[in-house]
Amino acid sequence: MGQKVHPKVFRIGVIYTWPSKWFSVGEQFAKQTAEDIMIRKYLTKKLHEAGVDRVEIERSAKKITISIYTAKPGLVIGRGGAGADDLKKEIKQKFLPLRRLNEVSLNINEVDRPNLSSQVVVQSMIMDLEKRMPFKRVMKQAVSRVSRAGALGVKVMVKGRLNGAEIARSEKLVQGKIPLQTLRADIDYSRGVASTTYGAIGVKVWIYKGEIFSKEEGEKGEIVGRQPNAKRH
Repeated sequence: MGQKVHPKVFRIGVIYTWPSKWFSVGEQFAKQTAEDIMIRKYLTKKLHEAGVDRVEIERSAKKITISIYTAKPGLVIGRGGAGADDLKKEIKQKFLPLRRLNEVSLNINEVDRPNLSSQVVVQSMIMDLEKRMPFKRVMKQAVSRVSRAGALGVKVMVKGRLNGAEIARSEKLVQGKIPLQTLRADIDYSRGVASTTYGAIGVKVWIYKGEIFSKEEGEKGEIVGRQPNAKRH
């Protein structure tokens, strides 16, 4: 039996850093971890049309900073910043009621290349599947977009009652290479669920962007080894 490991979790501390940056102990640790998970789920679901790549959370003694990385920041910010202000108030009321409004900070950043973000690709595939587009066309379009954006490899998988079939099955499409066991390989992985009239269809995406040779490069977003045939010294 093959034991599956989450590609991002596998590389945390090697080339990636943690999406939540704070320190706590005991019951407070469990409480803040649960808050982070609920905030991420809420923002990803509410802003799915904006193409959320990731949500990073930093906490200090008196302040919490939530950074949203999205493909379409204009949809989140809204006219005159009204959308961002409303979102900040909603987060405080739902998840951080004990904090003052000035203790909650919301940063909205634009993703440089959204087609190289597995989370954005998953969300676009889910929207297409929920519009009843043929799953094979959705997969081919996703692979084509990612390849044109400069990825060295991409794999997409869908699983469920595809096209309304009686028996659930899985289909996958692979292009390029996906070195899952190489720790310095920058593998962006994401998954999601499309709710269709025939039931839930699972979507998974792996994107290989190149190789990272130090943790600092990973934090800065610099990718080494973009050319697959480049000579290394």
